[in-house]
Amino acid sequence: MTNRVYRIVTVVGAAQVISHAGAYYLAAVMAVPASIELSISSATVYAGLSLALAVSGLAGPTAGKLVDRFGGRPVLIASNLLLAAGLSLLALAQGLGLLLLAYAVLGLGMATGMFEVAFAAIVRIFGKKSHNALVGVTMVAGFASVAGWTISVFVETRYGWRGACWFWAAMNVLVALPLNMLIPRASDSADPAAPAEAHNHTAQPNAVVHDPKREKYITVLLAFVFASSGFISMGMMSHLPRLLEGVGVPLLVAFSIGALVGPAQITGRILDFTFLRRLHPLIGTRIAALAHPLGIAVLVVLGAPFAALFVILHGLGNGILIIAKGTLPLALFGPQGFGHRQGWLTMPAKFAQAIAPFTFGLALTQWGTGVLWLTFGLAMCSFAALCLITVQSSTQPKSEL
Repeated sequence: MTNRVYRIVTVVGAAQVISHAGAYYLAAVMAVPASIELSISSATVYAGLSLALAVSGLAGPTAGKLVDRFGGRPVLIASNLLLAAGLSLLALAQGLGLLLLAYAVLGLGMATGMFEVAFAAIVRIFGKKSHNALVGVTMVAGFASVAGWTISVFVETRYGWRGACWFWAAMNVLVALPLNMLIPRASDSADPAAPAEAHNHTAQPNAVVHDPKREKYITVLLAFVFASSGFISMGMMSHLPRLLEGVGVPLLVAFSIGALVGPAQITGRILDFTFLRRLHPLIGTRIAALAHPLGIAVLVVLGAPFAALFVILHGLGNGILIIAKGTLPLALFGPQGFGHRQGWLTMPAKFAQAIAPFTFGLALTQWGTGVLWLTFGLAMCSFAALCLITVQSSTQPKSEL
């Protein structure tokens, strides 16, 4: 990658760390102390996060369309202001009403500032040559969970959960916003993707899919794949220690093993950057879709002593699938209208993530470790959906920068 790509990847990735830390990962730290102070259940706090994800899904297509038209810079800057506003309202909350309003505002910030918009911003700059930059952003942003939880716990223990909200609000305004201001304007993009309406099916020279009917068919399949992976990822993130305890892993050890998900995801992104990039993204995505069910097979056959291998396989696959949300649509459809298409493609995934903590937790309570068959089935259906997608050309658009 060139120096320009490294610079943009670092800027966008670092801003993503801050955005994700305050929007996604803070809830796990503040849920219990906030619920005690506000006299509500911790589940209600998580319901607020589900509300934010639902709002994000609804607003996603509009946010993507704005990126297509104006570039990623103004949209990502707006996201930092919205996230800061939502976190400030959360810090001021004295009851359920303001807490839910805060999460609704956070949902707008998530719609305009998470991976989908970051991917669209990258594609708006580099066009069909975006693959390496997309992978680079996810690698940098992969540290969001570690940074988010570690820093949030440090701040919360000293200044309380409200102090943690104020901290991340300030970080969005004082650090992430200036970083996003360094993103090139749309007029300065090297290979800008022309603005396009949602249903503009004009053939693109660098796209594989040209037929409108086939495009709709593949869009539905991809939306299902992303929704399934989103449900599995959020469900595992919310309940993994409890699930591992159910297969015989001591709870303290389960937390330690669960922490391997983050490093495994980063490793998956490194594999995508080094080895899988030689293949069409569709092939790499199929391989990634099999990683979770393979891990389940290992866990079911070999038991608790191999729980770490299950977690690593899950993390590897999930890390690559996150990248695929950007690289696969780009390879199949090209850069034109990428942001708007991303919004529609990931809308079902946002809703799946919103219901995952409750639904997965209920299934775990009712079925115990039998819940693994649910995620196994979803992952295998995703693999089948990916196998139904075929490309007419054996030549993958080159992504070297």
